Amino acid sequence: MPQINQLPVLNTISSGDQLPVYSPNNGDARRTSIGSLLTFFQQSFASPTLSVNLYVPGSGFNITVPTPVSNDQWMLLQPAGTLATGTITLPLNTGVPDGTTVLITTTQEITSLTIALNGATALYGGVTTLSAGTATAIRFYQPTNSWYQINAETTYAAGMQAWLANPTSANLRTAMIDETGTGLLVFATSPTLVTPILGTPTSGTLTNCTGLPIATGVSNLGTGVATFLTTPSSANLLAALTDETGTGSAVFANTPTLVTPVIGAATGTSLSTTGNQVITSTGKHGYATGAGGVVTQTPDKTTAVTLSKSTGQITLAAAALAASTTVSFTLTNTVIEAGDILIMNHISGGTAGSYLLNAQSAAGSASINVRNISLGSLSEAIVIAFAVIKAVSA
Repeated sequence: MPQINQLPVLNTISSGDQLPVYSPNNGDARRTSIGSLLTFFQQSFASPTLSVNLYVPGSGFNITVPTPVSNDQWMLLQPAGTLATGTITLPLNTGVPDGTTVLITTTQEITSLTIALNGATALYGGVTTLSAGTATAIRFYQPTNSWYQINAETTYAAGMQAWLANPTSANLRTAMIDETGTGLLVFATSPTLVTPILGTPTSGTLTNCTGLPIATGVSNLGTGVATFLTTPSSANLLAALTDETGTGSAVFANTPTLVTPVIGAATGTSLSTTGNQVITSTGKHGYATGAGGVVTQTPDKTTAVTLSKSTGQITLAAAALAASTTVSFTLTNTVIEAGDILIMNHISGGTAGSYLLNAQSAAGSASINVRNISLGSLSEAIVIAFAVIKAVSA
């Protein structure tokens, strides 16, 4: 039999290649394949890929993750109830294979969870609390000597998980931490609010609301306004106003009865009265500034003039007018209506008392007559003042 160093070199090994093996059971040497030998090692010596550890801790627990005999460790925590605090100590960093994963699951809430590094440099993204039925998974990366969170279940505030499982108004209110009031959740369209306290709203629309007490439910009202809103009489309105004038009943536009009113400087298109109208003190009837105008006649006393004013002055031409002679001219005036009366006076220019004036009105004009009643011819530019007075025959 050749020595081992005398055998040819085999550069590539296949699973079917043979190896000599001494079998004590048979008392002799036999052969086996490389593949059979590999299967034997895998079944006899390989570590499991996942190690599960179940714990039933109490509050303030401190549990150390076993030094890995596998790359994955599952820490299953099953306490009797909610735990205020607890610590999970990771395996010593020098005994942790690269890529080791630690999965921590709890069946009850752990309010404050601490994960101790045990020689590692850092834990990135680690959780500090776990809700009931949630988990977190972290993995070791040897080149940085650090743990990294690779998965964490969503952590909910107290009561939120109950609301997600059963989303009632009561469960939502339990989950909230800054709510106000009780009852059902309210949405914008047509909600029914039971005895709400509105506070100080900046805007809003109240439609079909009843039962709001004016005296106690509305603030910032002026003195007497609440009384008027409750009993809207003229006397209550007068009491609520701060800049009124006069007394008595409230007045509306159509056919009011005014008792001894002081009208002041009134304007309008007409004034209908009955009985006698009396001017007291030093007052007088007449036209205000702006109602009048002036016009000059030329070249003679028969020339027509135009002045559409309620009152005014006409300066006649200085043409000769013989004694006991009457001349006429037309005053075109859109203010004048048929039947109106023109009051006229010779107010300046020429010889006072030497002229007689008269007029006949028509629609939009008047014929004015001027007569020289002196004993001689007069060539004077007299000034006639007139005022139109409305008159009717029925």
